Amino acid sequence: MTSLRPLNRRGSRRGLARRVGLPLGALLLALPLAACGSEESGGSASDSESAGGESFEPVTIEHAFGETEIDEQPQRVVTWGWGSSDAAIALGTIPVAMPKNSYGATEEGLMPWQEEALTAAGAETPTLLTEGTEVPFEEIAAAGPDLILANYSGITEADYEKLSQIADTVAYPDEPWTTPWRDVITTVGEALGQSDEAEQLLEDIDGEVATAAEEHPEFEGKTIAAVAIDPTAFYVYKGADPRVQFLEDLGFELAPSVDELSTDESSFYYTISTEEVDKLTSDVLLSYVADEATRDELAADPAYQAMEQFQDDTVASVVGESYISAVSPPTALSLTWGLDEFVASLEPAVQAAG
Repeated sequence: MTSLRPLNRRGSRRGLARRVGLPLGALLLALPLAACGSEESGGSASDSESAGGESFEPVTIEHAFGETEIDEQPQRVVTWGWGSSDAAIALGTIPVAMPKNSYGATEEGLMPWQEEALTAAGAETPTLLTEGTEVPFEEIAAAGPDLILANYSGITEADYEKLSQIADTVAYPDEPWTTPWRDVITTVGEALGQSDEAEQLLEDIDGEVATAAEEHPEFEGKTIAAVAIDPTAFYVYKGADPRVQFLEDLGFELAPSVDELSTDESSFYYTISTEEVDKLTSDVLLSYVADEATRDELAADPAYQAMEQFQDDTVASVVGESYISAVSPPTALSLTWGLDEFVASLEPAVQAAG
């Protein structure tokens, strides 16, 4: 929960690469990355600090593996995957345990926006769960949760059954690593008895995104393809990926070629060979790269020079692990944290596209 991997930030959201068998960088891009974790924690919270109301109305949340009934206000929340940690923190609930991150993270294992939010809340760092593709069941159990949020993750049905024996567990609604980032927030809000607060949070975030779109009318209607490139593969993000949905929020349209070349390789991305990359046509090509050296190396690669976007200078690059993670996919905390940098990275390519 999502890596250049098709981060969906990331099985370990970045351990996913170690999240789904893809190279770490690719995974992150794939998942951002999928599930995240950590071997050591920088601290722990005795109980989730919750901003929920005084009364809690029982809720039933449907998901891919059935439904989960939550009868009482959660007090000790554990998160697994990507995005649910940030949604809980943004709503005032500090998890007792959450995934550790390595890609674009601090030395302690927090994403920069998480560190800022925890500091602003005066909260200690939660226990950080070991990063990797495997769910750390023993660590989760040791945290003594009464609720496990894995609504943007890659857990299997067998994982879900094991987690449910530890505490009430909420899985993703349909396919792994495809939950729209807005739905991550609303589901976490529902589970915590804070649906109204979650809606307000979304209004605030959408307001900032809408403002960015209004300030850049040139984005409207431009076709775009979002990709992650590493030495072994060329990853293309499909319309189901939250990264693409975020681009659509800014006014872009998914290039028809993305669907035309799509395979059933994954629910949110697919790979194409260097011999076919020239078929991925679009007004703008958005590439996620770890550093400027990699960006320059890709631009000089003869295989990619065959693409019209490289020929026409309509390639936009999101550079830097933290900024890649912030939109791979976006979360309740990361979206606004990296929004200005993200928009700025798109401007030159859109201008070149005319």
